[in-house]
Amino acid sequence: MARLARAADVVLVGAGIMSATLGALLKRLEPDWSIVVVERLDAVAAESSSPWNNAGTGHAGLCEMNYTPASPGGAIDITKAVLINEQFQVTRQFWAYAAENGMLSDVRGFLNPVPHASFVHGADGVDYLRRRRDALAGNPLFSRTELIDDPDEFAARLPFMAAKRDFSEPVALSWAPDGTDVDFGALSRQLIGYCVRNGSTALFGHEVRDLHRRSDGGWTLTVSNRRSGEKHTLEAKFVFVGAGGDALPLLQKSGVREIRGFAGFPIGGRFLRSDNPALTAAHRAKVYGVPSPGAPPLGALHLDLRFVNGKPWLVFGPYPGWSPKFLKHGHFSDLPRSIRRNNLLSLLGVGVTELTLLNYLIGQLRLSTPDRVDVLREFAPNARDSDWELTVAGQRVQVIRRDKRKGGVLEFNTKFVGAADGSIAGLLGGSPGASTAVPIMFEVLQRCFGHRYQSWLPTLKEMVPSLGAELSQEPALYDEVWSWTTKALQLDAA
Repeated sequence: MARLARAADVVLVGAGIMSATLGALLKRLEPDWSIVVVERLDAVAAESSSPWNNAGTGHAGLCEMNYTPASPGGAIDITKAVLINEQFQVTRQFWAYAAENGMLSDVRGFLNPVPHASFVHGADGVDYLRRRRDALAGNPLFSRTELIDDPDEFAARLPFMAAKRDFSEPVALSWAPDGTDVDFGALSRQLIGYCVRNGSTALFGHEVRDLHRRSDGGWTLTVSNRRSGEKHTLEAKFVFVGAGGDALPLLQKSGVREIRGFAGFPIGGRFLRSDNPALTAAHRAKVYGVPSPGAPPLGALHLDLRFVNGKPWLVFGPYPGWSPKFLKHGHFSDLPRSIRRNNLLSLLGVGVTELTLLNYLIGQLRLSTPDRVDVLREFAPNARDSDWELTVAGQRVQVIRRDKRKGGVLEFNTKFVGAADGSIAGLLGGSPGASTAVPIMFEVLQRCFGHRYQSWLPTLKEMVPSLGAELSQEPALYDEVWSWTTKALQLDAA
């Protein structure tokens, strides 16, 4: 077990992809800083960043149709898709830099090329997908995306989905060949490993129970050994709360003004999965459908090729689950204990405005495994119950923020919350968080270390050559960056 540190320049709460990314960045920028990672479980990335607790999609706006909504007049708004893609390009550049500089030891252990596709059926769906393709066509970030509406080509690309399909109903795919599958657990382990090899301390099986601001502006954390119950204090100049669903309660305990009014609503997930070699060979893509009526944006069903520990799987879902726990390995008291006088109105407001979502969740909870396979057959008509098993994914705590008009608003993005003095910061929410970890951590660096950020810029621009530029507006720079990252990340050898 690691020695019990008593003080550190930086304490990272949680050993998932966010803390791993920030730790690696800081260790590169300030090699002499002392960094302590406190993780309540016994391994890196055992919660939200575990490959079985998230979709593993390298979110780049390539296939998620909720990122390209249609207006009542029919125009397609691509703003969010472009933003998400820009953010993923930043992440991709950092990974390429890390691979070239020995920070990542096994790229193929966490990153695999897998095409991303959007799937629609019916004349209206095909018309939407065509308009979506036309809206994205002029943007260099999406220039390789194809529209496929020919049944024979559909069958050639996705044999498993084509088998026994009645093609008398129009179907179409938006096909992006440059998508990726990401094992964020394996990536987190490599980044935390880099930090530890370079002097950082990792405390596993330890939990932050409380934290208080010191008179000098730093923080004192009460840390408990979950096995022995022994407690000790840990002093930190800066604290990052990358604890997934546990971030909200910890930030509430800190007492910082910026967390007031925020609440959380936990939503679990379940997936069907199969390791049948015949199926994984017949479906070599991540295929996203249209969200069901009443489903949250993150509820769009998708049939994905995944790679976990080098083994291919097919995964279908998500099917929502529910528990008051804020973590998969959390406590049933998490939700009620998060309710405060300053966020009660936010919670009540969402309870009134999100009745459709609540009804959708209740309906989903009633589904049996055969019912879930029936839903899968909308994607793959030839799916057989015996090939699939149900697995429980991680918990997500969706952000509820205060709204003057509605009382509270439910959000489905990743939200940065930091104290005004920059001494503590954390993240709330879920998707597309992991895929955009690097630009989010750059925001943490800029907002919490503003007095140092300018001196760090030369190194940050080595990590991310396009930093400060919009690649969608600079095609030549995009081509240059794309060529470099593709080679460095071995994506050209697929």
